[in-house]
Amino acid sequence: NYLKMVAFNFNFLSVVVLLAPASAFAPLQTSNSNVSTKLQAEAPVDHKAPAAEIDRRRNLAIISHPDSGKTTMTEKLLLYGGAIQQAGAVRQKAQQRSTASDFMEMEKERGISISSTVMNFDYNDLRINILDTPGHEDFSEDTYRALAAADNAVMLLDAAKGLEPQTRKLFEVCRMRGLPLFTFVNKMDRPALTPYDIMDQIEEEFGLETHPILWPIGDGDRFKGVLDRLTDIVHLYQKPVKRGAKAEVVEVPLSDKAKLEELINDDELFSQLMEDAELLVELLPPLDMERVMDASQSPLFFGSAMTNFGVQLFLDKFCEMGTKPLGRPATKKEDAPKKKKKSAEAAAANEEDEPTEMIEPGYEDFTGFVFKTQANLDPKHRDRLAYVRVVSGKYSKGMKVGHSRSKGAKKYNLAQAQALFGNDRESVEVAYPGDVIGINNPGNFAIGDTLYTGAMKIAYPGIPSFSPEKFAYIRNPNPSTYKAFSKGIDQLLAEGAVQALRQRNDDGGGPLILAAVGQLQFEVVQARLESEYGVESKLEPIGFNIARWADGGWDEVDKADKDGKLFGTMIVQDRWQRPVLLFRNDWKAEAVANEEDYLQLKTWSKPPA
Repeated sequence: NYLKMVAFNFNFLSVVVLLAPASAFAPLQTSNSNVSTKLQAEAPVDHKAPAAEIDRRRNLAIISHPDSGKTTMTEKLLLYGGAIQQAGAVRQKAQQRSTASDFMEMEKERGISISSTVMNFDYNDLRINILDTPGHEDFSEDTYRALAAADNAVMLLDAAKGLEPQTRKLFEVCRMRGLPLFTFVNKMDRPALTPYDIMDQIEEEFGLETHPILWPIGDGDRFKGVLDRLTDIVHLYQKPVKRGAKAEVVEVPLSDKAKLEELINDDELFSQLMEDAELLVELLPPLDMERVMDASQSPLFFGSAMTNFGVQLFLDKFCEMGTKPLGRPATKKEDAPKKKKKSAEAAAANEEDEPTEMIEPGYEDFTGFVFKTQANLDPKHRDRLAYVRVVSGKYSKGMKVGHSRSKGAKKYNLAQAQALFGNDRESVEVAYPGDVIGINNPGNFAIGDTLYTGAMKIAYPGIPSFSPEKFAYIRNPNPSTYKAFSKGIDQLLAEGAVQALRQRNDDGGGPLILAAVGQLQFEVVQARLESEYGVESKLEPIGFNIARWADGGWDEVDKADKDGKLFGTMIVQDRWQRPVLLFRNDWKAEAVANEEDYLQLKTWSKPPA
């Protein structure tokens, strides 16, 4: 019976096939034909960015000494850019919202920026990316990394104090990077130095010529507004009725002296304004945008972020004057699987490759570099993000990219990218040069890595780590939390929150040494271990305060140690097993560097190629 049933079914299907018209199978045949044609005719993916999208991007990093009003300035730029409806307060009271850029609990408690943050918004047909950086010197490494991703910088000064120590350090970083520098003198609503004093300070100390764009009318309680010297229009302000809202402004042409005198209502300030307006035209050289772009002239603005005076004017001027995305120097070579083992000399030469080509935003392929990593932006999901500055080409969702540190032609799938706004994020389908995107980071991407598409392997110069000055063993007092403790330490080290050192030949089982620029970095690590990973930690300071990387290698370090030249020095290794020498004072470090020059001691290090 079973065989009869099978035979019947087979005969029935045969009849159906014979009776069916040929057109019944046409869709199947056409479908297969289409797939074949599609595979044969499929063209390479176009990763080139449209010129219009490049031209509408602007990004800037804001730098300053602590307490100069940098985070407040960032909030007000977001307010006038339409990204937020009410500006937050660094130290908020009841009914006040916190700031968008300082979102970590420790930042809210102390009222300081601990980590650089990225915010973006659309304004007047432009896409603006703002990098808010920490002002405190203990977090200067994070600021340096953010400046590596910037095309423009805004130096914020306190009008009462002028140039301060951290401002000087960060200016030198901007100069080294060749960034166009805009200067905003903040807190004019408080008693201030004269504008001429501030201009003299900048020129004498930095050798940088300033060109006033917004000129102040008074200071402190008598701060009335600013003169826009490009349009000869005076902007007179009134404080907003609601805290954090936009200021009310009255615009009067400089030529309408009668109305100006009436509205300023201060004979001394009116006379000073008229005198300054004439004097500045006669004495100052004209604004030269070529010199601004090569960082030899700085547009100068005066205002008050707290009271919103001059902030929108600055934003408008920056949109007009700031440079669009810039290219970056890089090494470029064939991206092919490794066929044979390279000699030690060839490998060493490869590690020392200097940038040979400028990759412009209009380059045909996508390239970008990681300048920051962050864990636990969303504590509920324990996520990890890599912040990527797009240098050239177009990011598209799901694209596959090469990785500068990967061997052969291994590719990574960027399934999702996110636009960043402090700790808020939203998915993006595309991104262009000048944009900063966050990509999921399961541990493959580190600070300084380059991502790219195309047949050529692109590598931008790594971002260096600077010499730490504080050292301490970190220990877990509770063995039951070992796993969470190790995970927390690994992720914070990957962020660059601190550096890690170990005793020589320690493969991970020995005590870990944390190395930091300042004490606050240690406190941040301990606070985040407790709040984000639920573990306690103990620090045991070590009596050394200077670190030097020995580029000469372990053989040279062993030679110097054997000869007794490193007495009183602690020999350790960094995360890449490279030799690091710890000294107790500058005198010993300089003596060893000069007398044992074969050690090739350096105050900074780059990740290996």
